Amino acid sequence: MEDKIRGLLEGAITDAGYVLDDVFYGIEDNVNTLRLVIDKSGYINVGDCVKVNEIVNPILDEADPISESYVLDICSKEKGSVEDE
Repeated sequence: MEDKIRGLLEGAITDAGYVLDDVFYGIEDNVNTLRLVIDKSGYINVGDCVKVNEIVNPILDEADPISESYVLDICSKEKGSVEDE
């Protein structure tokens, strides 16, 4: 699933100046979660996450790669490294 989603989204995210660092799809706290971890030169802020959300939502809506309902979480690479510590 993650490879399919990466294939759908990576080009558009890259064209917007970001790097799609990781794609995770699974259950967290009993909720289906699609997490996109993004990066770029410099810092990622909330505005960057909103911008990527606005880019990927129409693509996901049209392709509909996930049949069940899910939460879309777009975060920075730093979030992942903080959780790992």
